[in-house]
Amino acid sequence: MIKIRTDARQPAWGLLFLTILATASQSVSYDNVITEAPVPVLQHDGWDTPFEISGGLETPRYGETLAYCRRLAEASPWLITTRFGVSPQGRELVLMIADRDGCFTPAAARVAGKAVLLLQAGIHAGEIDGKDAGLMLLRDMAVRETCPELLDNVTILFLPIFNVDGHERFGPENRANQNGPAEMGWRVTAQGYNLNRDYVKADAPEMRAWLELYLDWLPDFYIDSHVSDGADFRHVVMYGLELGGNLDPVLTDWTRDVYLAGLSAGLAADGYPAIPYGGYRRWQDPRSGIRVWSSGPRYSQGYAAVQNRPALLLETHMFKDHKTRVDATYRVFRRTAEILNREHAGLLAAVAEADRRAAEGELRRTPLPLRLRVDESDSTSLTFLGYEYEFVESGITGGRYPVYSDVPADFEVPVFANCTASVELAWPEAYLVPPEWSEVIDRLELHGVEVRRLTREVTLEVESARLVGASWRQHPYEGRHTLEYAVETVSEVRTWPRGTAVIDLNQRAARVAAHMLAPEAPDALLRWGFFDTIFERKEYVEPYVLEPLLPGMIEANPALADSFAAALIDDPSLEENYWGKILWFYRHTPWWDDRIDVYPVGWTSARDRVDALPYAP
Repeated sequence: MIKIRTDARQPAWGLLFLTILATASQSVSYDNVITEAPVPVLQHDGWDTPFEISGGLETPRYGETLAYCRRLAEASPWLITTRFGVSPQGRELVLMIADRDGCFTPAAARVAGKAVLLLQAGIHAGEIDGKDAGLMLLRDMAVRETCPELLDNVTILFLPIFNVDGHERFGPENRANQNGPAEMGWRVTAQGYNLNRDYVKADAPEMRAWLELYLDWLPDFYIDSHVSDGADFRHVVMYGLELGGNLDPVLTDWTRDVYLAGLSAGLAADGYPAIPYGGYRRWQDPRSGIRVWSSGPRYSQGYAAVQNRPALLLETHMFKDHKTRVDATYRVFRRTAEILNREHAGLLAAVAEADRRAAEGELRRTPLPLRLRVDESDSTSLTFLGYEYEFVESGITGGRYPVYSDVPADFEVPVFANCTASVELAWPEAYLVPPEWSEVIDRLELHGVEVRRLTREVTLEVESARLVGASWRQHPYEGRHTLEYAVETVSEVRTWPRGTAVIDLNQRAARVAAHMLAPEAPDALLRWGFFDTIFERKEYVEPYVLEPLLPGMIEANPALADSFAAALIDDPSLEENYWGKILWFYRHTPWWDDRIDVYPVGWTSARDRVDALPYAP
């Protein structure tokens, strides 16, 4: 039996695609785990959302969304609509704030003891379930007042569309696998940035505006709403939580024992048993087991973790119809608000403790994991609600792909969720960034990293890195040619000019600073290309200048001839490379630039040196 999408607004291409699938005996399933898919109940009171009015088939455009947001704010004193930036194409980045006590500023929410919850939709604008779910939730809380208690101890920030320009690249064929809505937005921004890879480097104007908003509020919990697939199965909700080592241990315990336990129980009661979001050990084969990785700070939940805040990556299953996915998202949002209202005191205490541990240096008593890998020797198991399937070979491409039946099947599958550090950082006391690297310093401050400046020139012994074998990606990744290199730690005395930025790691944002500045970090600004000029040789030598000097150089240093002979053996191609030989000898002259491949950032582990530096008041 072939199971296809049920909405009547499939584009002609989509119908052709499904016809081809049927001809190839490929089964695509879109049913739900509950007996009957939830149907929006129209109340005809003027507050039905565009999604509900369409019967769950459509999502509103940007203008219609903003109009509904403003109507909500005009109707309830518990809601306001504000903007936090403007997109490259000139659209407002809109935020809604919900609070029944009028706590519409970060200071007011903190004074009132509220937990701040950020609900974000449309970072990938085609994955737009969160927008429709959030509009319904705010309406139900503040206008219809069917669940006003959700605002007792929580201030809710709702970002209906993050990627506003991508949202308006609207069309029916933007998501090949996704079952509705009838039309949707595009994955990336108008400038081609994937915002959920941009949290650290912050190249996109939208992300820089978001960071100002985030650092202003520092939400205690954050949900980033997405849609994903990977296989055909009966679960609607997948969750990503940083439980593998990125997050402070106090917050990790709270997230696992309080939040995840409460969310899992609530969603199970709602008919949406959730599973961890991860990848299959064998591609598209759920029976092989699920790997649950830890995300770095280029991603939303990984970024929140290094800011000492828990976050949920919400992934609904794109093969389910839009109506079902929105209902599931609504329930995740609502269950989260329930948990935070009930557990706000414990969450606020855990957040405060994590910030204190960072600010007082207690965090740095143990190494910081910079790269985490899944431990393949350690697993638990879960009941995976899938379908019977088999792999077939394509008669056209020769590839193997799964064919799913409509027969439900429960699999006990291993889950590999324990992560171990493959790269760790022994924390220094402080980093030093020379003032000429102003873009790097600006990025640090944009992320809330505290920076102090030297008031005069200082000569100081530091550790730094010589970078060996640097190589760049041939094709751009997120607008940059990222690089790989080996790190050789060096100790040297450097003179640091007036204005040098000193990043003392006794601060709340210590994790952020370390991930941005430690050269071994996967999201180090060095790796994103912010320091690329250090790899360029700018001075040269003419052979007619160098050649007459070579006999004297070898006579003064006979070992140089032996080193050159060894270099020819190590690299046979050098024998036929005249300019390579000239460059080899040039490296052994006093004229060679000894700062090539040397990281300009230094660090020190001497607390007394950090405290004694001359800072601006």
